[in-house]
Amino acid sequence: MWVVAMKLRFAVPGSHSLKDKRRVIKSIREKLTNDYPVAVAETDHQDAWDRAEIGVAAVGGDKRFLNMMMDGILSRLRRHPEAILAGEEREYFGF
Repeated sequence: MWVVAMKLRFAVPGSHSLKDKRRVIKSIREKLTNDYPVAVAETDHQDAWDRAEIGVAAVGGDKRFLNMMMDGILSRLRRHPEAILAGEEREYFGF
C-alpha cells in the first residue's frame, strides 16, 4: 500500500478579499474531489487573501498509478484561470 501527500501553494491574484480567495479554493477542492479519488484540505494561509496552500492525499496499491494521478492533478491546476500554482511538494509513504 502506498500513500501520497502533496502540498500545493497558490497565488490568487484576482482575489481582493478572503471571500474571493475561499471561493477559488472551494472551486479547486470540489473539482479535485469530484474528478479524482483524493482528499483535499486547505492547510495554510487561511487568513491571507492573495495566497493559499492546500494538501492533497491519496491511497493506492500502485505507486506509479498514484504518481500519474498526481501529475494529472498538477496539469489541471496549472490551467486554472483564477489561481497560479506557485509550488508543489510530494511525498510517498510505503507500508
